[in-house]
Amino acid sequence: MPDLPERPDLAQLRRQAKELLRDAKSGDAGALERIRTVSNRPALASAQLALAREYGFSSWPKLKHEVERRDILNSRDLRRLSSLLAEDPSLATESMEHWCDHRRGVAPLNYIAMIRFDARRLGLPRELPGTGAVASALLAAGAPMDGLPDDTETPLMTAASYGDAEVARALIDAGADLDATAHPNAGGVPCGSALLHAAVFGMTDVLDLLVAAGAGIRSIEEGAAAGDVSGWLTADTPLQARVRALTMAADHQRLEVMDRLLAAGTPVDAVDEQFRRQPLRVAAQHGRPASVRYLLEHGADPNLRDDNGLTALDLCHAEHRYLDNPGHAAVDRILRPVTDTAEVL
Repeated sequence: MPDLPERPDLAQLRRQAKELLRDAKSGDAGALERIRTVSNRPALASAQLALAREYGFSSWPKLKHEVERRDILNSRDLRRLSSLLAEDPSLATESMEHWCDHRRGVAPLNYIAMIRFDARRLGLPRELPGTGAVASALLAAGAPMDGLPDDTETPLMTAASYGDAEVARALIDAGADLDATAHPNAGGVPCGSALLHAAVFGMTDVLDLLVAAGAGIRSIEEGAAAGDVSGWLTADTPLQARVRALTMAADHQRLEVMDRLLAAGTPVDAVDEQFRRQPLRVAAQHGRPASVRYLLEHGADPNLRDDNGLTALDLCHAEHRYLDNPGHAAVDRILRPVTDTAEVL
């Protein structure tokens, strides 16, 4: 069974059905067999149904609606979305299925929460206003704000992981559970809340929204990401917890927290043994110039390499990062003069 391409084209699917019918009428055995799986009559409706079944849909209208739904979400077109949901309200809640990039399916609310992050891959503009309005429309049409009971994560966690503050705000305003935790088998951030997702993936805008809305902080690492380790940093705080907290603080440019952690004896170049993250390299990879400058001023070594032999400067470059922001250019200017760029054999 084929999967639908990530950039769907309903006109192309219509052409495929017409070509299938044409080939069947010309006596092509393969085309005739494909149509006979659904009908003994070679007609356009039969060819469309055969094509829909091959893509995993029960009917041509189901396939058509699914392609239209993704195109509407990609374009954030509220007028078309309202018309589609009026025609079939279930499209606000039913999982988006049979896509090459979402083979396990994805709820429409989660899809719109991650679309801004995936814009380049989907061939969409970098700036994608309107995701929050689409999320609100889906919620109004019945999309469950906290997902379904068997979902591995809530839509708010998805928005936090992928950094869509518009969608996060829409969900918060709708009353989404701020402190729900991911399913243990979700991967990425075991049992983490939306706040931890935002903290780990470097999504400061969403993190700040969650803190302002009252999301609970459950560890020194989350406190460091949020900018306050009061009550968490004590003489008994384990070294590795302090190292992870320093990495979080560097990722979110919480310089005052970094002051406190270094004053407590946290090594500036230490590596988190569990996740193999190191403050300077994470700050460089995520484009955090204030943190990079701070760490260098406090003795960080720009020439230390990770397990793959990459320096902080290497990780700043496009092929090694997953966040794109203007800070990467500034990080490159800071690190390049102090980094040994000789190739390691």
